[in-house]
Amino acid sequence: MDLRVAAYAVVTDEDDRVLLARWTEGRRMAWTMPGGGLEPGEDPELAVRRELREETGFRIETTALLGIHSRVIPGSQRVHKRTDPLHTIRIVYRARITGGILRFEQNGSTDMAAWFTLAEINELQRVKLVDIALRMAGIL
Repeated sequence: MDLRVAAYAVVTDEDDRVLLARWTEGRRMAWTMPGGGLEPGEDPELAVRRELREETGFRIETTALLGIHSRVIPGSQRVHKRTDPLHTIRIVYRARITGGILRFEQNGSTDMAAWFTLAEINELQRVKLVDIALRMAGIL
């Protein structure tokens, strides 16, 4: 079984919109929480800060650890078809923006980022992590 540990952040603005990134690696494009996999030996809080900067252009600070979500994906359902299952552990933080400007990632697993109201999120093609993270944050 493969293991992937990742860190994500729930970031909202003064209008209660949520920052999402559009994931392009899957079988379909879908919106997700900004964040991603830890590098070997990387601290999760540093990883989420690095990933948000890469995917959105924003610098953040984490304000709370919201929770950890664990899921095992069968090999047949993995994005990159494999025979081994994937155990994904997702560490979800609440964070606030400390600087930067919105920009899109180049040559990464996401191609854009944007702010959305809850009503708009309900209409988006999105991964399950969005709802999981928003529940952890008490937004859903």
